[in-house]
Amino acid sequence: MTLPAPLTGVVPPVCTPLTPDREVDTASLVRLVDHLVAGGVDGLFVLGSTSEVAYLTDRQRALVLDTVVRHVGGQLPVLAGAIDMTTPRVLDHVRALGAGGADAVVVTAPFYTRTHPAEIARHFRLVARGSEVPVLAYDLPMAVHTKLSPELVLELAAEGVLAGLKDSSGDEGGFRRVLIGRRPGPGSFSVLTGSEVTVDAALAMGADGVVPGLGNVDPEGYVRLYRACRSGDWALARTEQERLCGLFGMVTTGDPARMGGSSSALGAFKAALRLRGIIDCSATAEPQIPLSTEDVERVGKYVAAAGLM
Repeated sequence: MTLPAPLTGVVPPVCTPLTPDREVDTASLVRLVDHLVAGGVDGLFVLGSTSEVAYLTDRQRALVLDTVVRHVGGQLPVLAGAIDMTTPRVLDHVRALGAGGADAVVVTAPFYTRTHPAEIARHFRLVARGSEVPVLAYDLPMAVHTKLSPELVLELAAEGVLAGLKDSSGDEGGFRRVLIGRRPGPGSFSVLTGSEVTVDAALAMGADGVVPGLGNVDPEGYVRLYRACRSGDWALARTEQERLCGLFGMVTTGDPARMGGSSSALGAFKAALRLRGIIDCSATAEPQIPLSTEDVERVGKYVAAAGLM
């Protein structure tokens, strides 16, 4: 389907369920997609950070996209991450994702290499030139060690290079500068927040939507939050946002002395999905360390407290 311009609403970054031997569990992935669609989401983002894209082989990436695109059957737009280190590698992914049915691709700045801002701009221009589908920028400095400046984002948006921005930078001032500086009107640039815990504030500033990892666990909650904001019911929005903030506490259940924050957060999302009966196995990709039995019990308490059990 054609990507809406601008893309709006709740677009969760879809977890990638894995089997105990770390292959893609397509049956669980289909159930997860059904769970999200039933929750009222407006699009799906596969092969992002919450999807564990950095851990997946090219074969597994292709399987995830094919499974989701075939199952959704055009009901919702499917965005796919073309995440890799340099322009030639990203272009390979972009071509494969476009051929595989993605409605748009989501691209970070180059990483590993030491890249000048002029080269980052050139990267996005070359990717857009080589893509048959719209390109959204993914501002993720924690992972790629480069912050996309508002000035660069707005410049590329004005050129038509970028169709949107998924902002996971945590830089609320920069995020607002993008919102203030973008051009309004048909075909306008979409600005989406990647924060689970400040969605009401982002929408109040003028954001078009949210890409919440926690939306895998509670899509209905984020849809309620989005709709409350859009209807101007800020009291309801605050109540829903604060409930989701409490649920988001599950990402801290893993012991930081033995595992990284990403392992803890992704493990918690998958544990919650398994506890809710949506996926069969909460395995995360190697070398991430799994949650302990006690950690999973704590996840269950967060899920129950949010009214999801």
